[in-house]
Amino acid sequence: MKRAMWFLDQREMPTHWYNIQADLPEPLPPTLNPVTKEPVTLEFMNVLFPIECIKQEINTTDRFIEIPDEVQEVYRTWRPTVLHRAYRLEKALDTPAKIFYKYEGTNQAGSHKPNTAVAQAYYNKAEGVRRVTTETGAGQWGSALALAGAFFGVEVKVYMVRISYDQKPYRRIAIETWGAKVVPSPSPDTKVGREMLAKWPDCPGSLGFAISEAIEEAVGRDDTHYSLGSVVNHVLLHQTIIGEETRKQMVMADAYPDIIVGCIGGGSNFAGQFLPWIRDKISGKKKDMRIICVEPESCPSVTKGVYAFDYGDACGMGPIIKMYTLGHGFIPPPVHAGGLRYHGMAPIICHLHKLGFIEAVAVPQTKAFEAGIQFARTEGIISGPEPCHNLKVAIDEALKCKESGESKTILIAHSGHGHFDLGAYDEYLSGRLQDYEYPREAIEKALAELPKVE
Repeated sequence: MKRAMWFLDQREMPTHWYNIQADLPEPLPPTLNPVTKEPVTLEFMNVLFPIECIKQEINTTDRFIEIPDEVQEVYRTWRPTVLHRAYRLEKALDTPAKIFYKYEGTNQAGSHKPNTAVAQAYYNKAEGVRRVTTETGAGQWGSALALAGAFFGVEVKVYMVRISYDQKPYRRIAIETWGAKVVPSPSPDTKVGREMLAKWPDCPGSLGFAISEAIEEAVGRDDTHYSLGSVVNHVLLHQTIIGEETRKQMVMADAYPDIIVGCIGGGSNFAGQFLPWIRDKISGKKKDMRIICVEPESCPSVTKGVYAFDYGDACGMGPIIKMYTLGHGFIPPPVHAGGLRYHGMAPIICHLHKLGFIEAVAVPQTKAFEAGIQFARTEGIISGPEPCHNLKVAIDEALKCKESGESKTILIAHSGHGHFDLGAYDEYLSGRLQDYEYPREAIEKALAELPKVE
C-alpha cells in the first residue's frame, strides 16, 4: 500500500525556530523610524512589540532560537501537522511529478496563523501587557490572535478589513466567540478611520489601512501593544516550525523538493515553509531548487511593485521597511483572498528575491478557484482562497512534468481550509466570480507618495 501521510511524534516536534538572518549572504536593509527616517531604536519598537520579539526581529547571529516551553505546550494541541502525498491529484493530472503538501488547516483556527499568534500572546503576557490590537484581512489572523489571547488571558481588539468583514461573517463570529472584539476597518474608533469614512463612506478597506488603525490605538494606550500577523522578521521566524517539521517528514518519505510553491500576501506562511529549505540553496547544497511565490494578479507587489522603502501601513504611522511595494496608499480590489490584499511584502522575502534565490508569479482569482475545485475533488480539502493561488501554480508545474516526462518533486505550502469561504466558492460555481484587472493607474498614484528616504 502506498503511504500518503507522514506523521511526527510530538516528542519529535522541533524545539527551535530557524533564523534565516544568520545565513543571509547580505544583511537586510535597516528598518526606519517613520518620523526621523533613521534606523529604529529598541525604545521605539517597544512601544509596539514586546522586547523578546524585538530581539528576535534584529537577531543576525543565532541560527536557531529556542521555543519557550509555554509556547510548545500550546503548539502540542495541534502540532506536529501532517505531510501528505497528493496521489489522487497526481493521477488526475496524469503526471510523473510527486506532489506533497504540508497542511496547516488542522488547528483550532484553521490556518498557519496560530504559530506566531501563540508566541506573541505569550511574550506580551510575560512582559505584563494586558491587551493587544491587530488587523486582519480574511480573518485568519484575527481568529488566531483571538484564540491565543484566550489561551494566555490577553485582551484582543481586531480591526477587520471591511470587505472581508462583510464577505466572511463567520470569521467575525469565531473571533468574538474566542473573546476578542472585532470592528470593520475603516472604523469610527480611530482618527484615521473617521477621516477615511468622511472621504469614502463605502471604502472596502485594506490590510495597510487596518494596520494604521491598530497602531494608532496601541500607541495611544499605555496598556496596549500592537500585534502583527505577517511581514516582519519575528513573525516569519515563528512560522519556521512548519518547514523544520517538513524537513524531518520529507526524510521519512525519502524525498527532497525540486520545487516549493506557496502563496504570499505578507509572506509568513510560505516563508515558514521555505526558509528552512533555502539554507540549502544559499549554502550551495541544492542550487537548482526552485522556490515559487504566488500572489494575486490584482495585487502583485513582487511581480509588478517597486523595491523601495515604504511604510508598512497605509497612513505612515508604522516603521518604514524596504520591500516590493505598490504604494502604502493603494487600496486593492476586493478579491476573496483577503489575506493576499497587502500593498507590500515581507522584507526577508523581498531581499531573497532581489538576490535571485526565489521567483514570483501572479494569477487571477478565477484560475485560483479552478485549481481549488480540482484539489477539493481529488484530495478532499476545501482550501482557503489564498492557498488556491499556489495550487494553481503547483498544478501547472506538474503538467509541465507531464509534457517533459520529468519526475520532479513538488512541495506545496498549504496554509489552511476555506470552510468560512464557501460564499466565494458559490460565486465561482455559479459563474459570478470575476477577475480584476491590474489597477495600473491606482498603483502609479500610490507609488508617487513613497516616503523620501536618503
